[in-house]
Amino acid sequence: MSPTAAPAVRRAASLPPDERRSAIVASTLPLLVAHGEMVTTRQIADAAGIAEGTIFRVFADKDAVITAAVEAALDTAPLEEHLRAIDASLSFEASLVAAVEILQQRVVDIWRLVSSIGPRFHNQTKRPVVDLDALVDLFKANRTKLWVEPLVAARHLRTLTLSATHPMMVGEPMAPADIIELFLHGVSRATKGKGR
Repeated sequence: MSPTAAPAVRRAASLPPDERRSAIVASTLPLLVAHGEMVTTRQIADAAGIAEGTIFRVFADKDAVITAAVEAALDTAPLEEHLRAIDASLSFEASLVAAVEILQQRVVDIWRLVSSIGPRFHNQTKRPVVDLDALVDLFKANRTKLWVEPLVAARHLRTLTLSATHPMMVGEPMAPADIIELFLHGVSRATKGKGR
């Protein structure tokens, strides 16, 4: 190689279209949080380690990339996986604290994304909340400790976690252990610390 020759550009390995789409989407999500819909396809390509034109082999345009990234962020399958990975040997209360940590991270991640992408894409984020089977199963495993059905308990915990975490509702998110203390024992002096 001559001293003036430019170094070879390192290209990403060839991937099947579905895998390439997933890799582009994964690279796009943090860029959307940082730049919103003003992110460029050049930035996306650089983050994904691909040529800019490669994006358009699997997506019609930049809006299609953003749409796919929003869909991926809202997919509950990874959330279910994280909840299912909670150590089964933990106590009921400790497992709920772990679940709340996971749920809180989800609330913050989605809020950051939605705040960044702009109103043009907000319709894609509007969807009914679905029950999380892994969270319901956590309550089912501890059914004898409940006076409500596991599904109801799971829904209440999600509601409380959202309201105690969402940046538009609270200045500082409530600590997971405090959420669980409130969830399990309420605000009555008679029940304060009963679970500890």
